[in-house]
Amino acid sequence: MFRTGAESLEQQGFAQLAGQRVAVVCNPSSLVRSARRPHRRQHLVDVLRARGIDVVRLFGPEHGLWSTAQDLIAVDGGADPVFGLEVATLYGRSVDSLVLAPEALDGIQVLLFDIQDVGARYYTYAATLCMALQACALRGVRVVVLDRPNPLGGEVVEGNALAPEYRSFVGYIDVPQRHGLTIGEIARLYAAEQSLDVDLHVVPCEDWNPAQYLDEIDFGGNGSPWYAPSPNMPTVATAVVYPGGCLVEGTRLSEGRGTTRPFELIGAPWLDARRYAQAIEALAIPGMHVRPMLFEPTFQKFVGQVCGGVAVEVFDRAVFPAVRSGLALLAAAHALSPADFAWRTETYEFVSDRLAIDLLMGGTAARLCLEAGGTIDDMCADFASGEAQFADHARPYLLYRRTSGVLR
Repeated sequence: MFRTGAESLEQQGFAQLAGQRVAVVCNPSSLVRSARRPHRRQHLVDVLRARGIDVVRLFGPEHGLWSTAQDLIAVDGGADPVFGLEVATLYGRSVDSLVLAPEALDGIQVLLFDIQDVGARYYTYAATLCMALQACALRGVRVVVLDRPNPLGGEVVEGNALAPEYRSFVGYIDVPQRHGLTIGEIARLYAAEQSLDVDLHVVPCEDWNPAQYLDEIDFGGNGSPWYAPSPNMPTVATAVVYPGGCLVEGTRLSEGRGTTRPFELIGAPWLDARRYAQAIEALAIPGMHVRPMLFEPTFQKFVGQVCGGVAVEVFDRAVFPAVRSGLALLAAAHALSPADFAWRTETYEFVSDRLAIDLLMGGTAARLCLEAGGTIDDMCADFASGEAQFADHARPYLLYRRTSGVLR
């Protein structure tokens, strides 16, 4: 039967944590279907304490311990009213706040990491984990990563390499935009490529088939482990479009934040919904259909304004190229109204000297190609080499057997 790393460790009675002073990096997605009560999901911290594990400190990643903060909003630490423990923030008001402070590890013997990732390079929890590995290596703190499935499966890789000068919090490790790895595999890859002297242990999932999306897994009637890991990632369907939809963040278009369908609703007040849908459909993105849509965001871009745009629907995941679809959304909007289309220029994830779209794409090639009137094929021209290079690099650190795709 499928189990997450947390559930596997719970089956073992958390023996390797016994007698240790433990800190936990977690959020609302850190849920455990207990062996004692398989139909009931409990937060990892509650399960640990019920088993007598000495949890002494919590760390909250971007969006906070309870995912109450929207994107780019600083989160304060302090006493948590639910667990009664001190919470240290890993997403404050400066780039330095992203790194575990040395004093925050005082007295800690084990750092436990358990957060659901979504399989895209820009999603920042992997960066938080990698920074934690660096800090723990310096302090001699053991790191235990409780693995969870990549919700997009582990056999499809799509995207380009990350140029070193475009490394940022939304591109911390050189993996394609859709990388096909689990959070545990990322930890192994990063620790090795950085030659970190860290005591790292990954507790793998049991019976995970990388050919499956998370919502295709048979959970034996005991409920899916998915719980929104951030405010704008409510469903697995959101994660499916996210590797492309997140590119919209690098523009003045709305990516649907402040609606019930973030990253699936794309538009702006100056777009004609029907013409925009027709332009995207003409690009014939496999496995994807769009339909005209009007929507009014309640957060971030265009609050209280009606946006003309599209609803993105994926009808065949097997052939859907998520990153390519995002570039298509941008190209169509640019072609329809070049005078209104613009790149986001504000500080983005603590970076102000490079455009957000270049941080997301890992370089300038795609942006410059679009500005010059290039085709979608031109914008994706460097994908194949990046995917092949990544597969060769990542293969030694895989925890689960792939039967197809470049990671095989």
